[in-house]
Amino acid sequence: MSIRFDDKVAIVTGAGGGLGREYALELARRGAKVVVNDLGGDRSGQGASDAAQKVVAEIEAAGGQAMANGGSVTEYDQMVEMVAKAKEKWGGVHILINNAGVLRDKTFAKMEPSDFAFVVNVHLLGSANATKACWETFREQNYGRVLMTASSTGLFGNFGQANYGAAKLGLAGLTKTLYLEGAKNNIKVNTLAPVAGTRMTEDLFPEQLFQAFAPEKVMPAALFLVSEDAPTNQIVGAGAGVFQASYVTLTPGKLLTGDDLSPEGVAKYWAEITDRTGEIVPDSGAGQSMLIGKKLQGG
Repeated sequence: MSIRFDDKVAIVTGAGGGLGREYALELARRGAKVVVNDLGGDRSGQGASDAAQKVVAEIEAAGGQAMANGGSVTEYDQMVEMVAKAKEKWGGVHILINNAGVLRDKTFAKMEPSDFAFVVNVHLLGSANATKACWETFREQNYGRVLMTASSTGLFGNFGQANYGAAKLGLAGLTKTLYLEGAKNNIKVNTLAPVAGTRMTEDLFPEQLFQAFAPEKVMPAALFLVSEDAPTNQIVGAGAGVFQASYVTLTPGKLLTGDDLSPEGVAKYWAEITDRTGEIVPDSGAGQSMLIGKKLQGG
């Protein structure tokens, strides 16, 4: 069955190029009315351009409906205004793809605190701002789809990207609480960790790989994760047409008592503590406490 977005209004941040542009174009092709949000700056967050308006022109030329928005995700009031304008024009907002991002890569030893804060502000707080601006509308409608953009850097680490990694893992954590809070109002929240050849990564890929990792090969995961029948609380990796699922797991653990309830005991039983046999994927933070309780009861 074809996945369509007729009668849905979607906001895509950072949609002036790369992945965001691809998401916006395909959402429009499949019937969505799209807010193309982009400041138009470079990948470090400097400067401005008419990138969003160009994407809107592409959508309209193909017969779709779209509007440009130049609001900054770091400014909550601007996100509220963006949502209000979308609702005024189209009557609602149903989908939010948090895609806006910047890079200021340096080793932690050389990184200025201001560069750390700026990247976290754009990625993590910016996504929270945009989501918060949509949240009450989603609740009133009993319908909302939110996609956070994480990264393998956040999930697994990458040299020279401490700021980026901290922000990106934070987004996965934000997803894991918002999916719980939104469940009763049919709000589904997921996380995408894309690998794509864009201006953010153009100096990281050889030319041949850059083409293999084209944004359109990530797009199917993004659109599925904001569709009506989407799952929720998923972390999905996507790149070059390969799609993966990532999980935060918890081992059964080891109960330590008596003299073993000590740093020496942790060292002694480290192999058992870290043994992944029987590990679980908790549905919420309560899963850790429940597993501890089971251990205390002799389970």
